[in-house]
Amino acid sequence: MSQEKVERYKKEKANRKKNLKKAKRLKVLYKAIVVVVMVLIVGALGYTSYQSYLSKPVEVTADMSAFDDYVTNINAEE
Repeated sequence: MSQEKVERYKKEKANRKKNLKKAKRLKVLYKAIVVVVMVLIVGALGYTSYQSYLSKPVEVTADMSAFDDYVTNINAEE
């Protein structure tokens, strides 16, 4: 059993640099994927909110009856 452990340790040590490089690449890849997904989510939220902002029509109406009555009264007094 001790000899098996020694052999396993030797194999692990021989491939240690390769395994560390692979782990670092995977870590960087995962971080890059997370960043891309977050940028897409934020971009999609911004785009949809901007589109909904543009699609809302702005309509302003004013009740001018009081002003008309006032002008009519002024003209009637003259």
